[in-house]
Amino acid sequence: MTAGMDEVLSALKAIAQNQTELLAGFDDMAHRVSALEKGANGSVAGGVDDVDGAGQEPTPLASPLSQASPVSVPANAGTISPPASKSPDTKSAFTSRIVLTTYPKQIGIKPLPMEWGAADPLKRGPVTVLRVPSTIRKRNAIGAHGGSYSIYYALAVASNELKADHKPDFTNTEPAVNIGPFPQWADKKKIVSMDPWGHVVPQVFKDLIEKDNGMLDLRPTIAVTKAHMKLSELEDSVRSGRLVPDGKVCLNASGELAVTKFAVEPVWYLPGVAERFGIDEGTLRRSLFEHTGGMYPELITRGDIKVFLPPIGGLTVYVFGDPANMSDPSKRLALRIHDEASPPDVFGSDICTCRPYLIFGIEEAVKEAQNGGTGVVIYFRKEGRALGEVTKRSAVVYNARKRGEDRASDYFKRTENIAGVKDMRFQALMPDILHWLGITKIDRMLSMSNMKHDAIVSQGIPIHERVELPESWIPADSRVEIDAKITAGYFTTGHRMTDEELKAVQGRIWEE
Repeated sequence: MTAGMDEVLSALKAIAQNQTELLAGFDDMAHRVSALEKGANGSVAGGVDDVDGAGQEPTPLASPLSQASPVSVPANAGTISPPASKSPDTKSAFTSRIVLTTYPKQIGIKPLPMEWGAADPLKRGPVTVLRVPSTIRKRNAIGAHGGSYSIYYALAVASNELKADHKPDFTNTEPAVNIGPFPQWADKKKIVSMDPWGHVVPQVFKDLIEKDNGMLDLRPTIAVTKAHMKLSELEDSVRSGRLVPDGKVCLNASGELAVTKFAVEPVWYLPGVAERFGIDEGTLRRSLFEHTGGMYPELITRGDIKVFLPPIGGLTVYVFGDPANMSDPSKRLALRIHDEASPPDVFGSDICTCRPYLIFGIEEAVKEAQNGGTGVVIYFRKEGRALGEVTKRSAVVYNARKRGEDRASDYFKRTENIAGVKDMRFQALMPDILHWLGITKIDRMLSMSNMKHDAIVSQGIPIHERVELPESWIPADSRVEIDAKITAGYFTTGHRMTDEELKAVQGRIWEE
């Protein structure tokens, strides 16, 4: 019996060795073809012929969104041929075959190991997502680097402005300050929407990159730098005495500020994201697949890949004072979580309190830093309550408001009538950045939002004081918004209006 098993194991090892040699030969051939195409077309081919859906078993995924039977992807649905016609004066950088999807049991598919939440980054593994020939069989993530900016990257490659085989030079790009690691990084329930090691990818995984001769495309998803901040209101803050220049945080009489800046792209661990929203992973994958127009088929076919880089914007953190103080429980911390609102934030629209609260939050953050603690402002790309600028900000909802009477009593109803929901920011993933920064408590929360407060507290981070926007900072036309929010339950130490009082709060009309 033992001899028979040894023979079987020996045969299996021989098969595995043969497959390895075959794939190595195929890699060599693919590189030669790419070199030939580069000589012929002036650029490296971006397509691959070595991965398709032939001979693969269907990959079932339960469909909780309907009563239908489980979804199966046909075994022959892996590749297509694109239209042959193209502009005669434009040379394509791609081969004639398009790989639509891959499958878990497909020959040659061997994603890099990924153990989300592992304390050791090498054990956790790098995030690799690109579909280029050198990476497509090793990918352990779905989606694209850069979030929504990946579309511009694609345009640059398609128009030959960017070489498809470009490899970034990360010399001297190390983070400007050290951050972590913190115990929260090793808890896969605490950080599910960003890569804790995303700022040190070129350094931590240097050996892996060099071993692959630079062919394995690994990129940072977090950048850490230092900068100065100048906003027109801050000069007024100094002039009025609310801010006092100290040469360290507030640098001079013009209100120029010294900041440490963290830019973060989203990286989702799908099981953790699903759990955070109280849904199953299959439902999340199916909804993401269908409501991005089927943009990422492997959300359905690659159940073995658990990481997704979504096509959305990320966030930016501005830290005032010593960043090391953020994780020091003996130091006070003031925090403003701010969701993007470009019309007021950038162009000064007074229809809401977003820019006033942003400036107020920055002021209070600076004061906390000058008092020996730290001030933090986190800016999320969630334009117009994550409804988008077309729906919420620029036209649709605001047109409906201004063509009516624009009363505070109807504020949320206008949004719900159009979008079907009054707010899609869903703060469940927001606390991840706090865990990454090592924040374990918040002394002063510069926000009136219950959604933000509850999301943070539910993640085990206590908030000792909530600070509302002072009355003197509220523009007249934004009373509709702020009074509606306070009446709906936003935090305040002041008066909550009755329904009759709320009906009397009215914004200006177009003619005004």
